Amino acid sequence: MAGDANTGSQLVQVVALLAAGVVAVPVFKRIGLGSVLGYLAAGVVIGPFGLRLFSDPQAILHIAELGVVMFLFVIGLEMQPSRLWSLRKEIFGLGVAQVAFCSLLLTGTGMLWGLSPLVAFFAAAGFVLTSTATVMQLLDERRETSSPRGQRIVSILLLEDLAIVPLLVLVTLLTPGAAKLSPVEFWQAIGLAGVSVAILVAAGLWLLNPFFRFLAESQAREVMTAAALLVVLGAALAMELGGLSMAMGAFLAGVLLSESSFRHQLEADIEPFRGILLGLFFLAVGMSIDLALMGRQWPLILAGTLSFMVVKGVGIYAIARFRSKHGEGLYRAAMMAQGGEFAFVLYAAATQAGIFSTQVNALMTAAVIVSMALTPLLVFALRWLMPKEKESMDGIDAAADLSGSVLIIGFGRFGQIVSQPLLARGIDISIIDNQIQIIKDAGDFGFKVYYGDGTQLHTLHAAGAGRAQAILVCVNEWTAANKIAELVKHEFPLVKVLVRAFDREHAIELVRAGVDYQVREVLHSAVAFGRETLKQLGVPDEEAETVMQEVIRNDQERFEMQIVGGIYAGRQLIRGNLAAVTGKKAPAEPETASPQPAK
Repeated sequence: MAGDANTGSQLVQVVALLAAGVVAVPVFKRIGLGSVLGYLAAGVVIGPFGLRLFSDPQAILHIAELGVVMFLFVIGLEMQPSRLWSLRKEIFGLGVAQVAFCSLLLTGTGMLWGLSPLVAFFAAAGFVLTSTATVMQLLDERRETSSPRGQRIVSILLLEDLAIVPLLVLVTLLTPGAAKLSPVEFWQAIGLAGVSVAILVAAGLWLLNPFFRFLAESQAREVMTAAALLVVLGAALAMELGGLSMAMGAFLAGVLLSESSFRHQLEADIEPFRGILLGLFFLAVGMSIDLALMGRQWPLILAGTLSFMVVKGVGIYAIARFRSKHGEGLYRAAMMAQGGEFAFVLYAAATQAGIFSTQVNALMTAAVIVSMALTPLLVFALRWLMPKEKESMDGIDAAADLSGSVLIIGFGRFGQIVSQPLLARGIDISIIDNQIQIIKDAGDFGFKVYYGDGTQLHTLHAAGAGRAQAILVCVNEWTAANKIAELVKHEFPLVKVLVRAFDREHAIELVRAGVDYQVREVLHSAVAFGRETLKQLGVPDEEAETVMQEVIRNDQERFEMQIVGGIYAGRQLIRGNLAAVTGKKAPAEPETASPQPAK
């Protein structure tokens, strides 16, 4: 009976862990604070200082550390030597400079707060490691991950992810017990660590690929998953036996497999375990947060957090200004001034090694959490406080007194192709666009594109809309295309207006607006694609052409019906696969949406 009660209690705890993560993470992501803060908050709620469903978060933390190990293995998989080499200047130049300079500044700040040099160094080193999860989410929301300044931030994040490995090694080497080793014992420890690394590297270079190739031939999916776990945990164990960190072993294994043909499969196999265990790790960290201490020490925590964020932000800005403008420096400082999830890993290791006291660990962990919560608010405020930087207009002319027979508005991939037959016939064209980079890039390929916003009437006059025979609206924004078409039809009724439509519904709107011609941007490419697919499947050329002509006729007939009867008119002309898949008939045509084709 006691065993049954114990099992029931453990089941309640498992359900509580899962429920806490499932409820908290979506809520925190929805309000823009990220999944990490969601896990931490959930841990606080169910931990010893909340609902008290758990009394020993350290036991969970030990198991959940495997999530960090797997996280570093996945990071290692992404660190192909070729990628590291292409980003070497940003990663090993900008990244190292920022980490080193900010660590120095924050160590001094920690010492001013009364910490010993060793404790201040590890407190600073943890806070320097920016939250990759928070920053990547913010970059993704702003669609800046692939922008030049976004790529520089990503490169620094990569270096900071790498920095956790040597920092964890330093924890091992600088632990108070390490100082008591005799010279012989010290060199024995160094030798054992070196042998462990050498064995792991040798296994990675000569054994792992043949091992996975042999397993792949067995066609047993579960065996490959087990092998992936074996490699990660085996590498971690090898490093631990050598006196180094498990995380370092997992990272080295990932790097050694980063060029392997099995890399993507390994990442897919590890990802579910990594995600669950890493979430469990953050839950355990949340349970370890001493709310009573935070309640007593909140002025100290808030002041310490703000001082660390300000000092780190100043360091980031100073390094950024060597190569970037003022605006980018401020943006990078706002994005990266917080501590990150790896700080929890480092602080937990430092506490276990006896470098941090429990109180210092609690205070520094709370400071990192507060900084992560403040970051989205700081970036949001910066967007309103800092004026938007204007791109350089050097070499770019605004539209004025243009006189081409054809005016092209918008010179992206669609407008560029449209220009070719006109130029081939010697027709004089004028081109305007409102994106400076497009104008600059077009100049490199022999085009003269003028700056101008086609949605503004004065710009249309300056671009020669009243003198043109035809105006081609090639912009890729639905509302902008509609506004330009309405302006042109109202102000220049004798000029032919041809518009690029986003989709079928947009095309119907343009017809009703009275444009002379509209075309859905993917219509003809999709028709050509379908025709070629039939041919590749062995359908004779003549039959493929006949089928596609019928498709085009049906599409045109349905389009004309939709102009009169709305978007659902003419559904009987669509061939669907519902009946073939489910045995059910397609939805019947509504009586109110069955007009005759327009003539």
